[in-house]
Amino acid sequence: MPLTDLTLAELREFRPDVAEPADFDAFWTRTLEESRAAGGEATLTPATTPVNQLVVEDLTFPGFNGEPIRAWVTRPRTDSPLPAVIEYIGYNGGRGLPGERLQWAAAGYVHVLMDTRGQGSAYGGGGHTPDPHGSEGSVAGWMTKGISSPDTYYYRRVYTDGVRLVDAVRQFPFVDPDRISVTGGSQGGGISVAVAGLSGDVFAVMPDVPYLAHFQRAVELTPQLPFTEVTQYLSVHRDREDVVFNTLSYFDGVNFARRIKAPSLYSVALMDPIVLPSTVFASYNHVPAADKEIAVYKYNGHEGGQIHQWVRQTQWLAERL
Repeated sequence: MPLTDLTLAELREFRPDVAEPADFDAFWTRTLEESRAAGGEATLTPATTPVNQLVVEDLTFPGFNGEPIRAWVTRPRTDSPLPAVIEYIGYNGGRGLPGERLQWAAAGYVHVLMDTRGQGSAYGGGGHTPDPHGSEGSVAGWMTKGISSPDTYYYRRVYTDGVRLVDAVRQFPFVDPDRISVTGGSQGGGISVAVAGLSGDVFAVMPDVPYLAHFQRAVELTPQLPFTEVTQYLSVHRDREDVVFNTLSYFDGVNFARRIKAPSLYSVALMDPIVLPSTVFASYNHVPAADKEIAVYKYNGHEGGQIHQWVRQTQWLAERL
C-alpha cells in the first residue's frame, strides 16, 4: 500500500478553512432540545450471555425524537461509581452479541456500546436498532440518505442518538457522571468527535481514524467507499452540488472539532484509502483543547493501530483519571 495523502510534515500543518453554516449552533441546539423534550426513559435488563465475571446488560434509551436505541452495557461487578467509556461503531456494523467486547470492562470501566440505527448488516454480530425514517432516493448505504436537507439527513439522527446516550449514562448510579469518555473507530470516531463537540462536558474523546470530516476534500479525493456514495449521487444529481455540501457542512467533523474542550487522543493511518489522513488532521488540527495528541500509524491502512491503539488509550486515559 502506498501513502495515500500529504506528507506527515504537511499534514501536521494542514488546517483548512471548512465551511460552517451561520446557524450551525442554532441548528444543533434546536435538534437536541426537541429530542430531549420528546422524553423517554432508559431501561436496563440483564443480557443472556455465558460471560459471568462481568455484568452485561441490554440498554434501551431514547435517542433522536425519543426513538428507542439499543446498546450493551458491560461493567465490573461493583455498584461503586466508575468512569465510563461510550463507544460508537464503524460503518454498517452493529453492537453484536452481548459480551462480544469485554476489554474496557476488564480494564475497570463501564463500557457502553451504542448500536447505530439502521446499520449492522455488513460484518460482525449484527445490529438491533431500526431507523424508522424514510428518505427520498439515495445511493445504497447511509451517506446520501436525506441529504437534500440538514433536517432530514441521516447523521442528524445518529449524532443526536450519541449525545442522548451520554445523557442516559450520566444518570446511572454505577457511573461517575464527571468521568464519561467517548471513543470509536472510523464512523464511530466521527460520531465521538460530534458528540464531544455537542455535549461540551465529556471527560475525554478518543477517535480512531475518524470518518466524516472535511467532506469537500473527502468526496473529491477518496478512492473508496463510503465517501464515493456521495460522488455517485452527484454524478446522477448534477444540479445538487451546492445543496449536498450545504447539508454536509452541518455534520462536518471539523466544525465539531472546533468546539471540543475535552482532552483528545486521535489516531490516523497514513496508508488509509477510506479515510484520507488529511481529513483526520483537518479535524485534529482544529481542536482548541491544549491537551491533545495524535497517534500516527505510518504503514497501516484503515485498520489503524487496532489493539496497539487501545493499549495506548488505556494508558493515556488512566493518566488523566
